[in-house]
Amino acid sequence: MTVGDPTPLAAFSDQLAKIAEMAMPSVVHIQSEVHTAQRGIIEETGSGVIVAGSRVQGNFVVTNSHVIADAELKNIAIQLGDGREIHPDRVWIDRATDLAVLRINADDVRPAQWGDSDEVKIGHVVLAVGSPFGLSQSITFGIVSAKGRRSLSLGERSEVINQNFLQTDAAINPGNSGGPLIDLYGRVVGINTAIASNSGGNEGIGFSIPSNLVRRVFDELLLNNKVSRAYLGVKLDAEFDLTAAQKLKLDRVRGARVTEVYPNTPASRANLKFNDVVLSFDGVDVQDENHLINLVSLTTINKAVRLVLWRDGRSITVEVTLGNRDDLTP
Repeated sequence: MTVGDPTPLAAFSDQLAKIAEMAMPSVVHIQSEVHTAQRGIIEETGSGVIVAGSRVQGNFVVTNSHVIADAELKNIAIQLGDGREIHPDRVWIDRATDLAVLRINADDVRPAQWGDSDEVKIGHVVLAVGSPFGLSQSITFGIVSAKGRRSLSLGERSEVINQNFLQTDAAINPGNSGGPLIDLYGRVVGINTAIASNSGGNEGIGFSIPSNLVRRVFDELLLNNKVSRAYLGVKLDAEFDLTAAQKLKLDRVRGARVTEVYPNTPASRANLKFNDVVLSFDGVDVQDENHLINLVSLTTINKAVRLVLWRDGRSITVEVTLGNRDDLTP
């Protein structure tokens, strides 16, 4: 090999550069201010990505709800990739996923393309784009380290109930929140939202909301102004362990154990009982209680689903028609 000959590594590097060039015009820097009587002005910075509406025409920015908090429209500044600063004219928020959608009045922008997060595999190469520490238009490189991460401690964001994160070692730092996770085709496969860190900075463990969940929330917010979630009507055991599983004659810890069935709910009408363990929901094996919560809440309201339960040392199948979480929360 002589100097200047193309190599697979050089070709890969060129491909990453092309993806970065494609992605950067769609990524924005966001700064918001909230004026409070107790703490004065609270500033928040983060990132976002421009997308086009699929069912509602227009251009929008998707970001994390914690990036804009409760800021008024005039106090949310969006800096585009070309340096222009604009303000949204409307905002939708879904705190249960930590997502926000901002409508922008700007036609000469380049919306990003969505990717299918279900097709993302562990080991796939991804790029994180955003404004770490306020350094806008920054790109980091890594892989998808894991999928389906749940039960994360998100501090003040305790209302986040839909946790099903992609994990990546692409560097994510404060300021990256709300920015996109990009695949090798330049498509958005996640919205970066959190890090696991002892120092407050990147330690190689970051989390992104999968694009398929983001798209569902995006569409529902624009069409209905809120996200409707289904509800089963049970309390689940957050401490379900091997000892408890063995007492119920399970071979290992799996599923979600029911500790209470609320009256006049889909669960009570389907005759679920104390100590039932939900092993499968609508054909999907249930891993733990947070997995079941996520599966239920993202299922269509009034849909009839089949549950495989472990009861009295054997599995049984029941059918339950899910209700609306807004109506049925006890």
